[in-house]
Amino acid sequence: MGPSATKKQLTLVESSSADDPEVVIGASSSSSFSSTYDRNKRQRSIDLNLHEDDEPDSAMMIIGENTIDYKNKKPAVYDRDWQSQAQEALSSDLMKSSTSSGSQTGAADDACKSLEPDAMDYTSYNSDECDYYDEDEDEYVYDTDMIDIDCSYNLAAKFDDLDLPPGVEATVPWLQKPVPEKASNHTPLEVEIDERFNSFKQFDTVEDYSDHHFAIAPKEGKKPPKEWMKKIQQEWKLLENDLPETIFVRVYEERMDLLRAVIIGPAGTPYHDGLFFFDFHFPTDYPYSPPRAHYHSGGLRLNPNLYACGKVCLSLLNTWSGSGCERWNPVKSTMLQVLVSIQALVLNEKPYFNEPGYERTAKSESGQKHALMYNENTFLYSCKTMLYSLRRPPKYFEDFVAGHFRKRGHTILVASRAYLDKVQIGSDLEKAQNANGGEGCSNNFKAELKKLFEDLLMEFTVKGADCKEFLCQKAKVGDATALPKPEGSTLEQ
Repeated sequence: MGPSATKKQLTLVESSSADDPEVVIGASSSSSFSSTYDRNKRQRSIDLNLHEDDEPDSAMMIIGENTIDYKNKKPAVYDRDWQSQAQEALSSDLMKSSTSSGSQTGAADDACKSLEPDAMDYTSYNSDECDYYDEDEDEYVYDTDMIDIDCSYNLAAKFDDLDLPPGVEATVPWLQKPVPEKASNHTPLEVEIDERFNSFKQFDTVEDYSDHHFAIAPKEGKKPPKEWMKKIQQEWKLLENDLPETIFVRVYEERMDLLRAVIIGPAGTPYHDGLFFFDFHFPTDYPYSPPRAHYHSGGLRLNPNLYACGKVCLSLLNTWSGSGCERWNPVKSTMLQVLVSIQALVLNEKPYFNEPGYERTAKSESGQKHALMYNENTFLYSCKTMLYSLRRPPKYFEDFVAGHFRKRGHTILVASRAYLDKVQIGSDLEKAQNANGGEGCSNNFKAELKKLFEDLLMEFTVKGADCKEFLCQKAKVGDATALPKPEGSTLEQ
């Protein structure tokens, strides 16, 4: 179809007048006239405008007509270039005819309106986006999804120039602006560490007990009774449901007499953010006898109750003297009670006074001074225990160790830097930064901590901890001498 078709359309429109009611633009062929008369009328209109070399299908366009009689239906394909040329030619001819004859003004206006997008929606599709006739049903097949999208854009356009109250945009879907997704800065290894750490269960049953301290338990000469097995299962159930967030336990399916636990050092103590592993063994006469315990010390004694050989000195375990509720009670005492007691009573704020007889000096000046010195050594041992755990994590706790220090590494380094400044061990860092001065820790402690700081920084960086600020500072200075922040700087917790 080309420019000649445009001329033919114009001839049809101009030939219509008020005196000829049979030519009606946009009229429905099925509502006012019979189908026979419509076909004769359309044929007569075509004959008036056809040239000898034209084909009937390209002779004219009946605007807005509802057609139900077509056969051999095919895709309706329209050319955008022809549409533009047709509209320009028609507009030009209509302008000329309107100046020459005022009586034709109404017809020209009607023709222009008939070419508006609402009246010619089917011309807005190219050959790849055309609508198709349904051969079985006499109707067009439309893309409803495209219609919904167009309606949303048209509705959203009405709000462009309005000053809407805050929050209104959030309630209207088409007014919401898409938020671009932020690219993750984590490496695949760091993502894997996080996923495994987040999925690590507080209580779980495992199989391999080969690295357990009591894997080769001393022979007791008899099998445990059924009551023993029932009691162990009760202990498992209690641990599974009531463990604190800072204690994690693994038990063994083939060795119900074994248990392993890790306790996270409490905040406000020289053990903060450290990991402390314990192995336990239930004797055959349990619960009439308490469980046996072993601490994974790495050869360090960081508490009066935790020996370098691994012995755990606690009244509840009958490894130290005590009376009343301090001793093991077969009816009331549980494994959960043992773990919570170690965390609260052993890994405390000032472990120096755990030593028998030293608690009497707790209120004296000399006693407090010795307690602070003991805290300094305890924190150094705690840092060494961190390195020991990172390099040789106990079986089934590898993911937990890596994830824990990736998560808490930055906090540990911030605290270490504060201790190298004027903050005492175990202090509240937020309160310490607002304090006016302070004695801080000893010079011997600071010299030793600087060496450990370098090792911790390296290990935490390998695990993906947030160490950027410390690495940048180290690269700028060139050594560890400038690790403490200048006075007046803000400390982070």
